[in-house]
Amino acid sequence: MKKLCTLLIIALTLVVTSLPAFAQYKSQYKLSVVPGAASGWGKSAQYFTDLVRERTDGRINIKCYFSSQLLAGKQTSEFLMLRNGAIDFAMASTINWSPQIKPLNLTALPFFLAMQDDRYKALDALSAGEAGKMMFAAIEKKGVKPIGWAENGFRELTNSKRAVASPADIKGLKIRVVGSPIFIDAFKALGANPVNMNWAEATTGFQQGVVDGQENPTNGINIPVKIWNYHNFITEWHYIIDPLITGVNPRVWKSFSKEDQAIILECAKEAELYSKAISRVGLDDGSALAYLESINMVPTPAAPLVFLAEQGMTVTKLTPEQTKVFYDATAGVREKWIPIIGEDLVNAAKADIAASK
Repeated sequence: MKKLCTLLIIALTLVVTSLPAFAQYKSQYKLSVVPGAASGWGKSAQYFTDLVRERTDGRINIKCYFSSQLLAGKQTSEFLMLRNGAIDFAMASTINWSPQIKPLNLTALPFFLAMQDDRYKALDALSAGEAGKMMFAAIEKKGVKPIGWAENGFRELTNSKRAVASPADIKGLKIRVVGSPIFIDAFKALGANPVNMNWAEATTGFQQGVVDGQENPTNGINIPVKIWNYHNFITEWHYIIDPLITGVNPRVWKSFSKEDQAIILECAKEAELYSKAISRVGLDDGSALAYLESINMVPTPAAPLVFLAEQGMTVTKLTPEQTKVFYDATAGVREKWIPIIGEDLVNAAKADIAASK
């Protein structure tokens, strides 16, 4: 009997160890997304999960949970929940993870990228270069596996009071911002009154006059939320950008076969291209539109600033000289935050950008 039991145990062990890795996969994985499904961010996450499901023949089924459904309304808890395994995947903003990972404030240095000759080329050089590697290493050190970039877009200013083309114009305006301290520092430096509130409160605040304005990406957020229902003025000032990061819980990542890991990385790269294109279409040199046409996924509208003007908004596009005035006005914020972010990282970003010119 003992011999028989031993043989059965050996047989069962051989069967289990010979099973393909996907036999141990979950039936469904959770992916966190802060805004709604209609946002550019939401569309990018859905694009990624659809690619993974298709290319793994359904072995890996990832469901998007939009509008912070998994976060109980607290966006900044996302990183910790992902690290601890309450969430399997996330397509997350650097802003929301920056409280835990200070180097992610790099792209929130006010007007750092806006002062570049080509802000998109500068961003791509940064994320693909040494600075991007350092940011990913900082994330991994804190306990999450980053597998790709995506994009929400440069954050532009909208308000209900007046056109803004100089710091004097923004002085005294009550601007809704996310809770990250660097945002509050930037708007205080410009003479505005930053007010931290979540988005659900913000729309009510716009209607009641509690706040006068807000800052968010044009394609990714402002158009999907129909910001013209609240504000008459938009300033394209590109003061910061919040790149998105596709991340996965390390234990979940290790549970996938090497072949499926390669497929997921490939899907993340394609999602990055799509995400960047829909955030930039109509705002860059035409490259985004050409890419979206090549995959037959051109969004509406493809000319966002024209569209916003048609909705009755006054569109102000800063000249390089006007941008320089804002850059100078926020010099103290950059001086304060560069040591917090890490001077080595900032210098690496500058070197990446310089090498791309």
